[in-house]
Amino acid sequence: MLGRPAQSPVRRRGPAVSVAGMRTHEHKSEIVIVGGGFAAVWAAAAAARRRLEAARPDVSIMLVAPGDDMVIRPRLYEPQPETMRVPLGRVLGPVGVRHLRATVEDVYVGRSEVVVVDTTGHERTLAFDRLVVAAGSRLVRRGDVPGADRFHDIDTLPAAAALDEHLRALPTCPAVDGRYTAVIVGAGFVGLELATELVERLRVIAGTADGVRVVLVEREAAVGPELGPGPRPVIEDALDALGVERRLRTTVTGFDGAVVELSDGTRIPALTAVWTAGMQASPITRRVPAERDTLGRLLVTPAMRVRGLETVFAAGDTAAAEVAPGRLALQACQYAHQLGKYAGHNAVSDLAGLPLVDFVPDPYVTCVDLGRAGAVYTDGFDRAVRASGAAGKAIKRRINGELIYPAVDDADRILARADYLAESRPPRPMAA
Repeated sequence: MLGRPAQSPVRRRGPAVSVAGMRTHEHKSEIVIVGGGFAAVWAAAAAARRRLEAARPDVSIMLVAPGDDMVIRPRLYEPQPETMRVPLGRVLGPVGVRHLRATVEDVYVGRSEVVVVDTTGHERTLAFDRLVVAAGSRLVRRGDVPGADRFHDIDTLPAAAALDEHLRALPTCPAVDGRYTAVIVGAGFVGLELATELVERLRVIAGTADGVRVVLVEREAAVGPELGPGPRPVIEDALDALGVERRLRTTVTGFDGAVVELSDGTRIPALTAVWTAGMQASPITRRVPAERDTLGRLLVTPAMRVRGLETVFAAGDTAAAEVAPGRLALQACQYAHQLGKYAGHNAVSDLAGLPLVDFVPDPYVTCVDLGRAGAVYTDGFDRAVRASGAAGKAIKRRINGELIYPAVDDADRILARADYLAESRPPRPMAA
């Protein structure tokens, strides 16, 4: 049963602890955090906070990620995706977390070792006392679709930047049918946000609304199948207002770079096709000898410890964590923030012999951007609509522009945000 246990005497609310006065000890206990996204960064910051609270300067914290930046992945559907990032050093450095630029190749839990390859191509072995697997998720495309390699995606910053570059180059392409047509595969959360945003992006690029066409292809019977019926009328009205076409109960069967073929025999001339359907946890989870769910996520206890393993924790899109009876966390930014903080806090507490705390989720909310048609904001797992249109858009802008970003440069602010008791509460709906 989920619940918050009695707090350790060193656990308290209040202002952030200070990094001043840290001492170094000869012996170090090592926490290795795998990943560079929201869950990993917040795990690192929360571990740094707990290290100070527990007066354990002998605990060393290292984050292993190949890049220099934390990518603001939920914003990659927007223009200028190359700006959607925060330098890791500005978050980790001030709180005393080391960053190793490397890619994890293997995990040996029995030996408490992680094998990595650094940016020079050299293989290294890292020893750990506690490991936090927070390596995120990745898009999985159907390999049996002819021309699958021609589809764009927005799963990573380089991929989103490549799509942005492709779109900006469309005016230089021959004036063929479909030059300003975009076909989006998958009408889930990502597909909806991208499709509604592309209407305006394509019109700006083309210099006119004429010839601009956006088509959503969804194998299920309705758009936003995982969002349920609550926000669907708002979403469908927005799609109608923007002129986004839908092809439901349909799949893509091929793309040659100029024409998208559908399972019903339809051929849509289009120079742009984007795949957004299907996510799986990072393949790093396969190197951990533990049970996983159908999305490849590691099953965890309420304290974020991987079930059956004493030294390994997981968070974010790599963790199958219960958020309500019979419900597991979605692979979403909202849960990555929360799960990361609990995992980092508990990894240090475990090393220090202090009580672990069980994950207690914030109220679940969803906010789907709908381009010029606004946004729809819901709460609860039944996704009751609380705001839409301009009011929903104001909430979405606050989420995207403020709430999902970490503090930078200032250790006290970073540590304050890393407190698992100080989660950013869902924004309050504005009056219409």
